[in-house]
Amino acid sequence: MERMGLCIQLKPDVVEEYKRLHAAAWPEVLDAIRSANIANYSIFLKEPENLLFAYWEYMGSDFAADSARMAEHEHMQAWWRICEPMQHPFATRRPGEWWARMDEVFHTG
Repeated sequence: MERMGLCIQLKPDVVEEYKRLHAAAWPEVLDAIRSANIANYSIFLKEPENLLFAYWEYMGSDFAADSARMAEHEHMQAWWRICEPMQHPFATRRPGEWWARMDEVFHTG
């Protein structure tokens, strides 16, 4: 299992819509996430900065392949078409990232 943390900014004019959308996440999107071996997926919002922090546990052995398969899912693509315009990615993110991947610096279990 690998813990992963990611962050992105949320545009200020869509905060309530983003919350509403995620309060009723589509079952097909949730299934696609689980199919990609992702568990315990959470998104946190820090206002007023509108910083989104995502956390999940990757249970598989090939994250790139699982991510690619999830990206092919039609409902996931539709979900991203709605969510991505609401987000403002960091200029410092790594090539190929939308959400910026964070390095784990501490964990206690």
